[in-house]
Amino acid sequence: MAQNSSDFNYHVDRFADIEVLRYQVPGFNELTLQQKQYIYYLSQAAMAGRDILFDQNYRYNLAIRTVLETMYVHYTGDRNNEDFKQFEIYLKRIWFSNGIHHHYSTDKILPEFSEDFLMHAFASLPDTVKWSIENDLRENVFDGATHPFRQLVSIMFDPTIAPKRVNQTEGQDVIITSANNYYLQPAFKCLKSSSKPITSTNTPLSQQEVKDFYNAQRNPNDQTPVSYGLNSRLEKNEDGSLQENVWKINGMYSKEISEIISWLEKAKTVAENDKQKEIISLLIDFYTSGNLKTFDDYSIAWVKDTASHIDFVNGFIETYGDPLGIKASWESIVNFKNIEASNRTEIISKNAQWFEDNSPVDTRFKKDKVKGVSAKVITMAMLGGDCYPHTPIGINLPNSNWIRETHGSKSVTIDNITDAYDKASQSSGFAEEFMFSQVEIDRKRKYGKLGDDLHTDLHECLGHGSGKLLPGVSQEALGVYGATIEEARADLFALYYLADPKLVELGLLPDQEAYKSEYYGYMMNGLLTQTIRIELGKDIEESHMRNRAMIAQWVLNNTTASTIEITIKDGKHFVKVNDYKNLRVLFGALLQEIQRIKSEGDFEAAKKLVEDYGVKIDKNLHAEMLERYKKLNLAPYKGFINPVYTPIVNEQGEIIDISIDYTEGYVEQMLRYGQTQQSTTQNQN
Repeated sequence: MAQNSSDFNYHVDRFADIEVLRYQVPGFNELTLQQKQYIYYLSQAAMAGRDILFDQNYRYNLAIRTVLETMYVHYTGDRNNEDFKQFEIYLKRIWFSNGIHHHYSTDKILPEFSEDFLMHAFASLPDTVKWSIENDLRENVFDGATHPFRQLVSIMFDPTIAPKRVNQTEGQDVIITSANNYYLQPAFKCLKSSSKPITSTNTPLSQQEVKDFYNAQRNPNDQTPVSYGLNSRLEKNEDGSLQENVWKINGMYSKEISEIISWLEKAKTVAENDKQKEIISLLIDFYTSGNLKTFDDYSIAWVKDTASHIDFVNGFIETYGDPLGIKASWESIVNFKNIEASNRTEIISKNAQWFEDNSPVDTRFKKDKVKGVSAKVITMAMLGGDCYPHTPIGINLPNSNWIRETHGSKSVTIDNITDAYDKASQSSGFAEEFMFSQVEIDRKRKYGKLGDDLHTDLHECLGHGSGKLLPGVSQEALGVYGATIEEARADLFALYYLADPKLVELGLLPDQEAYKSEYYGYMMNGLLTQTIRIELGKDIEESHMRNRAMIAQWVLNNTTASTIEITIKDGKHFVKVNDYKNLRVLFGALLQEIQRIKSEGDFEAAKKLVEDYGVKIDKNLHAEMLERYKKLNLAPYKGFINPVYTPIVNEQGEIIDISIDYTEGYVEQMLRYGQTQQSTTQNQN
């Protein structure tokens, strides 16, 4: 399929609350053969760790996915049957969320087909297939259980088993009540089943025990601390002692890590330069040893490489899946620089010190010297792990605060992903339904894509990289509220500067009207429309959504209608902004407080802000938003499948080119990935 063609079909599949899209990779065919090979090998490494994420999200995800995939392939009944259609949707949702918990809300996804259907479908499978499934489950998951498939079915259908992957509810023990696999409870070690009750003589691993375990390792005087616990599962033994099971060669996830390393070794042979070879070697050393100091060395080398055309992320990176923000999920991306579009991010990077110096925050929390801030716009070539199929539009790494302060950070805005979102959403009717007037709609059409991209640039490039912690303040001081506060800090930094005349002066915005599109869209989303992603009656739980609600609700509650209001027109509620200049003042005031909270590690202030403004939803407004959105027949969540890269070889077996194809479907890609990795139900211990 030709790139950049007007007939490119972005839409792939639609089910439940999800739409799956394609993205193009413009410029790939113009790369050299060596560069194409480099991307190909890195893309294979990006998929090799897929099973790690499934297992991290919930200990029975791999077993469920593998069994359902096998049943899907071998099912011989009526595929037009309503139960089978719901079975297929359930499997598609598991693929999309990398497990049985919703990728955004983290609530358990319950099947909408009957248990009887599943049991009969299983019974109808060929005997060899049934035997293989039962034997695998019995040997590797349920320790000799008589009816292992029946146990797996119970886990899927019982709403009381693992109801929440990441629980952040105030007043609850977020470790005991979260179903992720970052913390292994003693009951799991006795019988590999989440349904066994935990007795008083076999007490669960608690939130306080986790905090005490890692606090004991930290030295408050250490200016270059490693990210304790980042790459391990913390396990509680039956005698009450705690130990870490490290993710490394000859440790946990050794099989998958070995496969990642094998592709990284191949990539190293065609790397663009010696710096890339050094980065890959350090990453391999980290995967081999599990040493977090080596991970810091790798991160420093990676952040200093700003000259290479091709770049990648591969490893245990983001901590959103852990309610305490300690353990990291596995992810990978492969990309190359969009040279023309990177002009705006390079301008931002060159002026990083000006932005830091002119921030409204207290001077005690500003960096005296901003170091190593680099930013670029990239073309995504491959998504993997926690970046697939649901996909970020921008990334800022590394996450270690001391590395940021000493060595800087790298930020990217993913242009072909944001372009695909924009193209796929054209003529959706969303703006016409939810924006107050034609004025806001026209601004969105004129400035919307630019404003969105620039907000992402500022958020990733400068927002996350701005400010500093006071001496002795831990990166984890804000606990369960840390992720929300950090995202709010970056968002507010971006919002504050979007309206600054400096952006027009630098040529980043065409005029002083452009920022209003992003301001309006942000407030409309935070106050009203993001609730379309939440089930009626539930609270906001995802960190990014809490951040946006917190900012918008705080602003609404700390000003008057002369600045912003929720008003009624034609019987519907709308956001109306009456004073954009004062809105910027309010963003600056909140940024000042958020940075203070972050810099001082003020847990109680963070808790109050998030709980007061970022969690609860007005039920009547929520119901109205859901009803209005339903009439548009849109999916609130979108994600992407990858293109297919295929080596072309000559008669001597030498690679002479790498082809790229966009025609693979969602089901086909997911089944291919599962077969390629030869996923088993074996427990990852």
